[in-house]
Amino acid sequence: MSTLFLVEFTPSPSTAEGSRQLLSDIAASSDLVEAQITADHARVFAIVEGNDAETVAQQLEALRPASEPAAVRLVGADLATVKAARPEAGYLVEWDIPSHIDMDTYLTRKAEKTPLYSSIPEVSFLRTYVREDMGKCLCFYDAPDADAVLRAREIVSTPVNRLHALTGIVL
Repeated sequence: MSTLFLVEFTPSPSTAEGSRQLLSDIAASSDLVEAQITADHARVFAIVEGNDAETVAQQLEALRPASEPAAVRLVGADLATVKAARPEAGYLVEWDIPSHIDMDTYLTRKAEKTPLYSSIPEVSFLRTYVREDMGKCLCFYDAPDADAVLRAREIVSTPVNRLHALTGIVL
């Protein structure tokens, strides 16, 4: 059975063309599920499918990833839908999960809080990838601006460690 892995990259050069080339290289080297690129082209967050972290690391080694592959769990969306559509998001929130929160606690909290997003209709929560080691999660949103995302996070009482606007580069 395959696992999803988050691998982060720093494009070089940090331009639209550099990001496009890196995205193409990631797709050619791995079983890419989706990738999101920050608007400033400084980071690429790639979700790839693989049997184990070592194999994924070997596949992507030549691309000099900025992080080791970390196993992640998709929450709030169906994997087949994500793979088929590779849907774009406007914003990415990185949350460094506190050490006292385990996966069961996280998932329970997520299920309780997600309905609260309906009180801010201009923001759509799309999906989350939570690292299995609980180091952090990536939450994807469509919203008119960063302030709307921050208001949505306040409504669900969840902090923001880093907020990235994303660009719409696709393969």
